[in-house]
Amino acid sequence: MKKIVLNIEGMTCSACSNGLEKYLNKQDGIVSASVNLVMATALIEYEDNLSIKDLNRFVKEAGFKSLGEKKEEKKSNELTKLIFFSILGIILMYISMGQMINLPTPNILNMMESPKIYAITLMVLSLLFIFYGFDIIKNGIKNIIHKMPNMDSLVGVGVIVNFVYSLWNTIQVFMGITSLVHHLYFESSAIIILFVKIGRYIDKKNKDKAVDTIKNLVTITPKNGTILKDGKELQVTINEIQKGDTVISKPGEKIAVDGTVISGKTHTDESFITGESKPVSKKIGDTVIAGSINYDGYIEYRAEKIGRDSSISNIVKMVVEATNTKAPIARIADKISGYFVPAIFIIALISFILNFIITKDINGSILALVSVLVVACPCALGLATPLAMVVAIGNCSRRGILVKSSETLEAINKVDTIVFDKTGTLTTGKMSIADGVYNEVTLKILKSLEKNSNHPLAKSIYNNEKDIFEVQDFEEVPGLGVKGIINGKQYYAGNCKYVENMNVENKLKDNEAVFASKGESIVYLFDEKETVLIIGLADTIKKDITTTIKDLEKMNKKIVMLTGDNEKTARAIAKQIGIENIISNVNPEQKLDKIKELNKNNNVAMVGDGINDSPSLKSATVGISVENGTDISADSADVILLNENMNNIVKIFDIGKRTIRIIKQNLFWALFYNVCMIPLATGLLPIALNPMIASLAMTLSSLTVVLNSLRLLKK
Repeated sequence: MKKIVLNIEGMTCSACSNGLEKYLNKQDGIVSASVNLVMATALIEYEDNLSIKDLNRFVKEAGFKSLGEKKEEKKSNELTKLIFFSILGIILMYISMGQMINLPTPNILNMMESPKIYAITLMVLSLLFIFYGFDIIKNGIKNIIHKMPNMDSLVGVGVIVNFVYSLWNTIQVFMGITSLVHHLYFESSAIIILFVKIGRYIDKKNKDKAVDTIKNLVTITPKNGTILKDGKELQVTINEIQKGDTVISKPGEKIAVDGTVISGKTHTDESFITGESKPVSKKIGDTVIAGSINYDGYIEYRAEKIGRDSSISNIVKMVVEATNTKAPIARIADKISGYFVPAIFIIALISFILNFIITKDINGSILALVSVLVVACPCALGLATPLAMVVAIGNCSRRGILVKSSETLEAINKVDTIVFDKTGTLTTGKMSIADGVYNEVTLKILKSLEKNSNHPLAKSIYNNEKDIFEVQDFEEVPGLGVKGIINGKQYYAGNCKYVENMNVENKLKDNEAVFASKGESIVYLFDEKETVLIIGLADTIKKDITTTIKDLEKMNKKIVMLTGDNEKTARAIAKQIGIENIISNVNPEQKLDKIKELNKNNNVAMVGDGINDSPSLKSATVGISVENGTDISADSADVILLNENMNNIVKIFDIGKRTIRIIKQNLFWALFYNVCMIPLATGLLPIALNPMIASLAMTLSSLTVVLNSLRLLKK
């Protein structure tokens, strides 16, 4: 199975994106396809028997053009054209309507004195607009042929009907029926195209703001880097750096690829990926991220993740894929849009027939038909959800919050219970020995055992100690501890539950109660007979976590702490933070069971480590992981926090709530606009719209949705 994001050219409204999506999903070999109108992309999951060439062909068959994975930005002269045709439009309107309000007009262009020249002038000027908007007309007709009518189809048919009718009346004028000069509507066709072009230009500019954050991620990494080869510095392009190369970074330069520092020390700015502007200290053994800025030191680092494997590539891929997923609320708009365009054609035809039956006026009937076609706007309906999602996801990524799908932003609004893993989430996970009963030898044995474990407590105990024993037959026991043979003797290290399970004599039980009452995490060392060591590890509570918990409770969220620690230790930590609900003494499997149990009657968000807590994160309604931004591809959560700012947990709930509220507003205004405007456009009410006013109203409806969505950019 393969996955790809293709850039698509030619989509102008939701009918386009829905039609392409339906067509792609019908093709053999395509597992799923999701088309994003705002990003102009298609996320396609397909089987190995298909090639990119096949996918491009499917897109072409649907009436659009695939630009492949990489989209080259072309310099556009659209603004120049727009200014030129706006001036031409003013001239055209002056010629056609100036006489009605007694504006001075040359006799040669006077409709009464020179009807033929007047008619020809309007026709020629309007033809220029027809050529200017030929892409709209062509795309509209093409989509009718492909049985996927869209916004362009409505505008195209309306413009053609209006122009052909005016052309027929022009022929009649040349045949001597000069009174028909009053029934030339060339300017309507021209101004409709002009307003549509203006609307799309404004839409594009505003939509570009929404995707700027995502586009900027691609340009973060530098084009060149410096590697050490045979003792000499060599300037190379990023693509020439190979895994294992020694790369140099000097003060002020960007880190070229992900790697590990092997010489020197410095501070780096990783704000582009974490949202935190505070410089991060880097020394031997620390990881550096491609695109981060080296502030003040000279370092040499080993290239480890290059090209598509780099952190920034993973982020770009996930953000782009997130904007191409569809939230359940988006399917409402998609369903409506699927019936919308055909319904408008029917309403327009009925309006024409009824107007002609009632008034016997062919001119008014045609104007009603054109007005209905032009005023109807599936664009606003189509933009309502995807644009808001793109803005929200871009806003999140700018803050160091990586949202993996649009569904997550909707699902997070349903969450009523938030479960926090303790170590590394509520606390820093950087623990040290605060109390203990041990001697030099037993402590050395403990450190030797813990060296091979990845558990945060184990790393705190080992603390890069050099003088340790060799361990044989090492084994990690999930949720309990570790074991191994040292100098021919079997030893075990772990929590109180491990001691109980092994049925050994616990001579240090009283010490456990004392240490636990202080909120310390307990670790025992024991052999096959009795306990020989106990230590209490003290952890520090994360900055701002108390405020975060209070803010979440203000949002009416139930907060639960989940930990493998004993109840006394858990309650001591929870009391400091301000959490009342505690689930303690649970191993990873039990954590999963607890989340599943809570999820039966609640919508649960689990906050924990993206890798160690992956089963629990996946089973929750929404999984939120606290990461360091370097191993994002392995993360199983729905939301990844790329920095230590715990207030971002509050922020993701706030953004999710605002996003859904704005989407609902967008859908309301898009539907309300059509409900109000379409009846007026039919010409069957006392108040009627002419095609020019209809096209202006259509533009304003899309603009309302765009500007409302851009409110999500605010902090």
